[in-house]
Amino acid sequence: MAAVAAGVTALPGIAQIREGIDGALTDTGAGDLAYLESAFERHRGGYRGRAPDEVLAEMQADLVLLGQVLNQSHPARARADLARTAAGIAGLVAIVQHDRGDKQDAFRWFATAEKAARESGDRRMTAWVLARHAMVPLNYGAPEVAVRIAARARRAAGRTPIAAGALAAAVTARSLAAIGDRQGAWTAVADVRSLIERLDENEAADTWFGYPAQKHFVHLSQAYTLLGDTEAAYSAQDDALDLTASPSVMTRALIAMDTATCLRLDGDPSTAAEMAVGIFDRLPGPYRDGLIRSRAEALHQALGGRPRDLLGQVLA
Repeated sequence: MAAVAAGVTALPGIAQIREGIDGALTDTGAGDLAYLESAFERHRGGYRGRAPDEVLAEMQADLVLLGQVLNQSHPARARADLARTAAGIAGLVAIVQHDRGDKQDAFRWFATAEKAARESGDRRMTAWVLARHAMVPLNYGAPEVAVRIAARARRAAGRTPIAAGALAAAVTARSLAAIGDRQGAWTAVADVRSLIERLDENEAADTWFGYPAQKHFVHLSQAYTLLGDTEAAYSAQDDALDLTASPSVMTRALIAMDTATCLRLDGDPSTAAEMAVGIFDRLPGPYRDGLIRSRAEALHQALGGRPRDLLGQVLA
């Protein structure tokens, strides 16, 4: 109406002419590339109180777009940036699948993420993907495999203090403790401590891509628990809880499972079983499988008699 009032009339076919000119220009897909980069930044913030299935559902549309954009041609620099973003997003999906207990799919997504990271040429991204990948065999009964993947992550990270290097060292400590290499585990713990003191603000950010103090103490809790140093483990658990936001259902449950395991190590299997049962009973449905169950099953196997039966009832 405003156009008519001003005496302006649309030229026939002008929109189609513009579309023809636009289509003839080189399509770099800059808009989609920028959006996907922002999607990676948004999704890497973690669960923020959401269940794993909910996070995957929110990522689905972005994954569809990522697949479409990857199948288009791009200039070399844009392609490298896209590959880096693809590595990050694929790595996030793998993390969620790991937490859900879908080990096989987590391995597949991490393999895809590593392929994309190497195509991008970004060693930091490659180190991050490998360090997160190592957590799958670590948390699901294959610590020797975890040691090998974590070693690759540490090589990719190099000497520069970055979050991926600190995470890889933490995973190394836990993995070596799990296979009984106490000296190696303590050496890796010292490496983690040295690295975390030198991380800058970005590397220590509280995201899935960073290595914040809270994450550091969660890893130390498990490492000390596996080493049988319950005093150090309890201290790390307290520090982790002090830094853990209340919506972090999974983190709080994992720390509590470590506490229950320490109680067993300290000679109180009944209290350990009762605590683990209480943890599991309070868990929302989406959290009862996967990583927390794996930690509870490890405690169940270490118990005997009535405590073992008590925990076994809730895991059945």
